[in-house]
Amino acid sequence: MTIRLLFILLVFIFGGCAGNSSEWGNKTSNETGALTISAAVSLKDAFNEIAVLYKTKTGKRISFNFGASGALQRQIESGAPVDVFASAGAAQMDGLAAKSLIDAASRRDFARNTLVLIVHKESKLNAVSFADLAKPEFKKIAVGNPKTVPAGQYTEQVFEKLNMKTEVQSKLIFAEDVRQVLDYVVRGETDAGIVYASDARNAGDKVRVEVSHAEGLHRAILYPIAVVNDSKQKQSAQEFIDLVLSVEGQNILSKYGFALISQ
Repeated sequence: MTIRLLFILLVFIFGGCAGNSSEWGNKTSNETGALTISAAVSLKDAFNEIAVLYKTKTGKRISFNFGASGALQRQIESGAPVDVFASAGAAQMDGLAAKSLIDAASRRDFARNTLVLIVHKESKLNAVSFADLAKPEFKKIAVGNPKTVPAGQYTEQVFEKLNMKTEVQSKLIFAEDVRQVLDYVVRGETDAGIVYASDARNAGDKVRVEVSHAEGLHRAILYPIAVVNDSKQKQSAQEFIDLVLSVEGQNILSKYGFALISQ
């Protein structure tokens, strides 16, 4: 082997190794790795936009895990690698706090919501109150599964407050998250559904809101957010929370139909 050939071979070997080392270093570094955020699915549209703003400001990427708050809570309890948890209900955050799985000092309420009754845009059914769901013309009603979905838990409170839980029980079609409730109504698979006001707004003209006044029928719907204690990127996690609470973040949430804490 000539000296020239040996030199070229050595450059190829060490040059290739240096390139691989840089690539893997970026993938495993806490500073440059994606921030993992588990968030209630009702936040999907707003948080995706906030993530773009976050990357513009910090250069850091976000990996979202959207789902029912109760299911996300169980994942964190099982050790899922999550940096930030944003829930559609206080109960799920309280559950994690009781097990010291969140940084209590980082916990903040950042948005509010309310329940609305929706039907398909072309439905001939009408309702003036949630109590109308007990009428025989409403045969199938999509709601979140109260075991894991905060919207389902709030809906259950509405039925209990109106003393109609027994009357509607056989009509209920349980969904695994609030967006699935919305899909059932959009596809015309149920006569009605109960979702958050923000979801109905983002559905546009695909659904029709029949009842939008649920105040006093369920507990206040507050969205808490916190850093998960096992996070290895706590500073970046807090930066995301600060952005959600900022004027820019709050304006984005308002744009997608959420009521702000200050309102």
